[in-house]
Amino acid sequence: MQPADIEHRFAFHAAATQEKRDAHTTVRQQCRLLADELNELLPDGREKSLALTKLEEAMFWANAAIARAGSEAR
Repeated sequence: MQPADIEHRFAFHAAATQEKRDAHTTVRQQCRLLADELNELLPDGREKSLALTKLEEAMFWANAAIARAGSEAR
């Protein structure tokens, strides 16, 4: 891995445009809606906890994709 790749992964990527801020909001809102649905649908337990944790993880990665877009270090 190139040093620039590591730098890019660990750098702060502020949402510089309203479009990116809106995209982050949409991702959070949609994940929250699914989390609410899963919370109602699934029985409490380890599997439910893991499903919600993985959804949270997906939200983080989706927002990372938005934040890093257009500034990829190669």
